[in-house]
Amino acid sequence: MLSRRSLVTTALVAVAVTGLTGCAAGTGGADTTPGAHRTVDDAGTGGATAGVDVAARALPIGGIPDYQLGGSYTPPAGVTVVERDSTEKPAADVYGICYVNGFQTQPEDRASWLAEHPGAVLRTATGKPVIDPGWPDELILDTRTANARATITSVLTRSIARCADRGFDAVEFDNLDSWTRSGGRLTRSGNLALATSLVRVAHQHGLAAAQKNTPQLGTSGRERTGFDFVVAEECVQYDECAAYTDVYGARVIDVEYADTLKGKWSAVCAMTDRPRMTILRDRDLVAAGEDGYVFRHC
Repeated sequence: MLSRRSLVTTALVAVAVTGLTGCAAGTGGADTTPGAHRTVDDAGTGGATAGVDVAARALPIGGIPDYQLGGSYTPPAGVTVVERDSTEKPAADVYGICYVNGFQTQPEDRASWLAEHPGAVLRTATGKPVIDPGWPDELILDTRTANARATITSVLTRSIARCADRGFDAVEFDNLDSWTRSGGRLTRSGNLALATSLVRVAHQHGLAAAQKNTPQLGTSGRERTGFDFVVAEECVQYDECAAYTDVYGARVIDVEYADTLKGKWSAVCAMTDRPRMTILRDRDLVAAGEDGYVFRHC
């Protein structure tokens, strides 16, 4: 999946923000302690010992991010944080975030999920896989039972370990809010239970973990689930940024999209309540040099 907007936020309860365990970042700069990443073993599950966290490198609290999910390219001058798909290698000399579709299937993996892990795919009453209505090439994963969540975690551990082995600093788990598109079949609690499991695996592999969108979580994303920072889409567009910054402070990345931008980009940059790391991208997130490419930062 490339881009998606989040749901309208609900009321939040203010909370004091705590730092990422084992990390320390100076004001306006990155934590200089590199993450102690585990090496992926022959089984592809990684070498981390269950229940033992490895120090992760905290997301910088300033700088310029880039969101490269539609194709990798040399980051523009000044960029300090780059997100790429888990099948790619991280950009050099920046803070690297690895994209993993945590709650739905990637289009290219649909057949393997159905063939090898059919019980982990959400079904209708007649047994048909449930698709995301906005992304018909993605199946929604079933977070209702502990067994299904364990299967999903086991499958995605390979991707998480690959992220760490390639040298990424963090991982983003997309589609956390899939329960809102499941036709009432899934629950928030089931998705958060899976998220907790995935975050635990990320931490065991020395990776910080990002909450993706889902402003209605309030403080529970950080306090109960263990997320370390946020990757949000269009929080300025939908007036949701405070839902993230109230909880995660400066560790929020916001991606606005050129096709829905209201007003001038300079007006967005002049806002005092937007996340520090706010960028403008094209909706398809195409690589630099391709038709439609947009990248601007404040």
